[in-house]
Amino acid sequence: MSKIGESLLRGAQEALEYAKGNKKLSKTHRINIPEKIDVSAIREELDMSQDVFAANFGLKKRTVEKWEQSQRKPTDAARAYLTVIARDPQAVRAALSRSSASVHSRASTKRTHHKAKT
Repeated sequence: MSKIGESLLRGAQEALEYAKGNKKLSKTHRINIPEKIDVSAIREELDMSQDVFAANFGLKKRTVEKWEQSQRKPTDAARAYLTVIARDPQAVRAALSRSSASVHSRASTKRTHHKAKT
């Protein structure tokens, strides 16, 4: 996995530990979110149709269309996400494929634990 991918995964793990109350934040990172981002250039660089791009990265095809047609501007969070996709699409796919299994597992555990308490 690339350095960016490893950094993303470490950050996600730290965020989870913080959310659970097991970790205090120790440092702040400044980030640079581009004001403009060329969604179609990112998608074309990956040689993907709008359908495939949307499916691979958890987006709605209609949203991708609207961004590309300048009918809507991606939010700050979406521009940050698109920047990561442009820089390391494999890391994003890997993180998403791992996280969906673990997120479902944690949610199921929380529901079971909550029911046992009531």
